[in-house]
Amino acid sequence: MYCVYLLKSNKDQRFYIGCSSDIKRRFDEHKNGKVQSTKHRRPLQLIYFEAYSSEKKARVREFQLKKFGSAYTGLLKRLGFK
Repeated sequence: MYCVYLLKSNKDQRFYIGCSSDIKRRFDEHKNGKVQSTKHRRPLQLIYFEAYSSEKKARVREFQLKKFGSAYTGLLKRLGFK
C-alpha cells in the first residue's frame, strides 16, 4: 500500500505533498525534523491522505497534485481550504 499525503505547516500555513509506503514512519520523520524540506516549517499536521495499491498509481497522483493545477485546487476545495 502506498499513500499520497498532505501536510499543513502550523508555522507558515503552507502545504506539503508527499508519497510513502509507510505513512506513519514518514510523518514521524517530518515531525522530528528529519526531512530537509519541512524541518523549518514545523509543527506539521497530517490533514489528508489517499491510499493506492501500487507505487506507480501513487506517484502519478503525487505528480498531479504537485503541478498545483486543477487537481490540487480541487483537493483544497474539497477539504475546505479554498
